[in-house]
Amino acid sequence: MHGLGNSYIYVDGFKESIPNEERLPNLASEVANPYTGIGSDGLILILPSNVADVKMRVFNSDGSEAKSCGNGLRCVSKYVYDHRYIEDDKFSIETLGGIVESVVHPSENGDVSEVTVDMGAPRLKRKDVPMRGKDGALEENVIDATEHIDGADHTFTALSMGNPHAVFFVDTLEDAPLETVGPLVEKADIFPEGTNVEFISIENPSEIDFAVWERGSGVTQACGTGACAAVVAAVLNGKLKRDEPIVVHLPGGDLTIRWSSKDNHVWMKGPAVTVCTGTYMRNG
Repeated sequence: MHGLGNSYIYVDGFKESIPNEERLPNLASEVANPYTGIGSDGLILILPSNVADVKMRVFNSDGSEAKSCGNGLRCVSKYVYDHRYIEDDKFSIETLGGIVESVVHPSENGDVSEVTVDMGAPRLKRKDVPMRGKDGALEENVIDATEHIDGADHTFTALSMGNPHAVFFVDTLEDAPLETVGPLVEKADIFPEGTNVEFISIENPSEIDFAVWERGSGVTQACGTGACAAVVAAVLNGKLKRDEPIVVHLPGGDLTIRWSSKDNHVWMKGPAVTVCTGTYMRNG
């Protein structure tokens, strides 16, 4: 399945047993490999949950486990509704980053093509990103901060949307040092868990252009939590207005993001698509 080209291999844990859990990181790398596996940005497990209606586990293509994935949440939502594991059009999904609420929008034939996800409140303090700081700085919000990374100063806004994000503002995406600064900031010492790195350009009060270097995957077509982080960062820096629906133009397509002042939650709406189904047979 994919959300705006951000593709994962999904395993139905309601039907399939998941043996050898310690091998999941290696399995994710195997299936994600486009030359010897299937080819994807990683592996996502759709599982029963003891605390929500369904559970999602996300493994990046390098085998690392992510706390959340916005595009993955929409695809999981589509899958469990289309397969009638969930009857209501609103339900909860457990992730390592917390429990989120999802609303599916079925088409006339009953299948889901669009999903709205309540991504929860952004976490703005250094300790919640997480991002290291000087003594006493862990309670600070990281807005338009300059950090010395790999011999150079970099100015960005950092926050968590279940996953850590560092958002850079550029005049145009052509100016974005995506493949040079992206991996440097991703693995910078100030981010103990690594970070996703976004570059955004403000087109007008209701649209932004977006590119992302994803933690554990590199350049991808889309990042749902990153789009949410980008809108929050733009509001915090006075570049966009809160409560306004913002269309985020990602390489794979568009998402609509709104940061509500009523409940402080970020709402994401976008598509989810099933590409194919099959059986993966590994050698050895």
